[in-house]
Amino acid sequence: MELGGGGPGAGPGPAALGKGGLDVLQHTVSSLLSSYGWYILLAAVAIYLLIQKLSQSLAGRPSSRARAADAAVEPEEVVRRQEALAAARLRMQEELNAQAERYKEKQKQLEEEKRRQKIAMWESMQEGKSYKGNLKLTQQEVESGASTSAAVPKSKPNKKPLRGGGYNPLSGEGGGTCSWRPGRRGPSAGG
Repeated sequence: MELGGGGPGAGPGPAALGKGGLDVLQHTVSSLLSSYGWYILLAAVAIYLLIQKLSQSLAGRPSSRARAADAAVEPEEVVRRQEALAAARLRMQEELNAQAERYKEKQKQLEEEKRRQKIAMWESMQEGKSYKGNLKLTQQEVESGASTSAAVPKSKPNKKPLRGGGYNPLSGEGGGTCSWRPGRRGPSAGG
């Protein structure tokens, strides 16, 4: 037996081996497709959709870069926007400062008014007068001085009381159908 010889006893030829390998490959592929065909099909569709999504997102990026490049090309527009933004912030800050000043002035006036009222109250107490009555008068003067319109104070209409003057809920009279009665005294029912 020769190891390298190509005699008739050496084995099948290359043509016979190719045909047998093709049969084995065909059988393997057909068994895989019959067992896992739907899974392979779904995986292929999922991969296709994923590739489409990635290509769209990559195609979208250069356009955003182009927009960034356009913004860099027009620096005058950027400068103009920043200046407008700074001017708007400055206006808002000035308005806030003006409101703060008005609030401080109002607080000072209120404190001054309270101080005057306390002084008037102290003086009336020193004179032996009722400070509460004097305080009410000064408050009415301040309110009348503050309001420039001649507003007539409204009188309260005579209201009828909700219940009569003789109503006493503890007496059990005049209350209507509800009345409380103490329970019976006697041995308890429990055991």
